[in-house]
Amino acid sequence: MKSQIRFYLTSLALPWCLLCFTSVVDAARPIAEVAEVYGDRQNQLIGYGLVVGLDGSGDKSQVKFTQQSVVNMIKQFGVQLDDSTNPKLKNVAAVSVTAMVEPHQGAGQTLTVTVSSLGDAKSLRGGTLLLTPLRGIDGEVYAIAQGSLVVGGFNATGENGTSITRNTPTVGRIPNGATLEREVSTGTDLEPTIRLQLKQPNYETALNVSKAINKMFGGQVAKALNKGQIQVSAPIDSEDRVMFVAMIQELEVDEGRRLPKVVFNSRTGTVVISQNVTVSEAAVSQGGITVTILESQSVSQPGGAFNTAGETAIIQNSQVSVDEEDGTTMVWPKGTNLQEIVDAINNIGATPEALMQILQALDEIGAINGDLVVI
Repeated sequence: MKSQIRFYLTSLALPWCLLCFTSVVDAARPIAEVAEVYGDRQNQLIGYGLVVGLDGSGDKSQVKFTQQSVVNMIKQFGVQLDDSTNPKLKNVAAVSVTAMVEPHQGAGQTLTVTVSSLGDAKSLRGGTLLLTPLRGIDGEVYAIAQGSLVVGGFNATGENGTSITRNTPTVGRIPNGATLEREVSTGTDLEPTIRLQLKQPNYETALNVSKAINKMFGGQVAKALNKGQIQVSAPIDSEDRVMFVAMIQELEVDEGRRLPKVVFNSRTGTVVISQNVTVSEAAVSQGGITVTILESQSVSQPGGAFNTAGETAIIQNSQVSVDEEDGTTMVWPKGTNLQEIVDAINNIGATPEALMQILQALDEIGAINGDLVVI
């Protein structure tokens, strides 16, 4: 059976390559770029640990859990302290330790970990993370972390109390600082089907992926379940399954039309606008700023050759203006897009808050041809 599957896959290699070649002309994208296999995802790990060796920049005595953690740790090495002892631990900081496990990573492989202060430590620079177990959402230990931190930020304090801070000195990383002790199972390797999940759910894209796979293998191998998932019958044998998925991922498809998107960062005032975001008829007033977008229709009756009547056409006329309190007015011709409006509002010195409220108002009345996302 295994040899039959391999022969079947091999016999399809030539038409598959021809299909990829013709798809490039249409600027299609490989399925690997538009979809991922269900279950092949990252998994998060977290742990609690101690960073030692800090130059007086660790947690202060008010952070009781750091003291308790140190006492519990040294007890494991046979060191006993009286209950009345209040150790001063300026060189120690309690931290959270996080890591991401890529799908199908096995025992013995290493992970980069992020270490973040939990107490009032001023800096983790120069510190060393002690042995820390990292657990998954199920509570099981999957990795062990330990090592010297790399900290990008710094904090310096003068004798008179003046301090300066750059970036974030209370967060550091340990490249390859954790070792996996066991693989995170996906539980999908033995199923007779696989599911492809679109990174940007779209009905047209899902249908195109399903059609392309069926055209490649013949029959009804793939079936679009909804706008985000495609179910595909797959070999059970591990090697054949890997070969099968690899061939599918190399297959190229056309994506469906995406709705334009506008992303506004409310903290910095940055606006990112995708292509072809237009604005419909609307009028918005915010403080001393008024944004007006006008649309009107006119009828054109051109004269044809030899005094014959030309074809009657309806022409859309658009006018957009931004008014400030001092009477400044800016007008745009037909074909105005949202980017031009945003640029003009910024040029007259509007605050990020005013810009955000104008965009939200335009979106609320449905004047923006796209999705508005505020982060």
